[in-house]
Amino acid sequence: MICLVLVPINVSAQSQWQPVEQIQTYPVTGDSGVDLYASIGQRGPKIGKEVRAIAHTNFKLTWTRDYRPQPDGACTLVSARPKLIITYTLPKPASALAPDLKKKWDVFIAGVYKHELVHGVIIIDMVKEIERVSVGLSVANDPKCTKIRTELTAKLGEISKAQQKRSNDYDRMEMSEGGNVHQLILQFVNGAGK
Repeated sequence: MICLVLVPINVSAQSQWQPVEQIQTYPVTGDSGVDLYASIGQRGPKIGKEVRAIAHTNFKLTWTRDYRPQPDGACTLVSARPKLIITYTLPKPASALAPDLKKKWDVFIAGVYKHELVHGVIIIDMVKEIERVSVGLSVANDPKCTKIRTELTAKLGEISKAQQKRSNDYDRMEMSEGGNVHQLILQFVNGAGK
């Protein structure tokens, strides 16, 4: 079952664009925290070929760019407008849970969602950085606006790598022993943790 929900977010007043955030769910089953967590392990989104995650944040980013040849033979990128769709994939029980288990689930899923929202912020920050670096970029002796695209692509690759590193570092911290996600799992499965 897939459920899409638009989630309003705060974007600075300076921005002319708004990201769209949506939630996609996958079904999990079980009558205990252990069973539900095992179901997550079997059905969670795949990260790479082998690893399954509890939840995942993905995005689709497209741009409308306005490259303009200049009278001196240069090419300048005068505007770059992003269209950003962020999708959070989260587990959702396939059937109603017993009241005590539902309370535990609600705390667990709220914490997981909060974790994924930080990944969304990291993605939004990346798009803002791309916008900052792109708009006004100018390349001399490029009357057909071809060299500028190569230069922009190189800059975007570095920004993307920085976003991936930031996201991976955040996951490492959150999932390490004692980290927030680690604590959520322990509390959900057996009530242990901080």
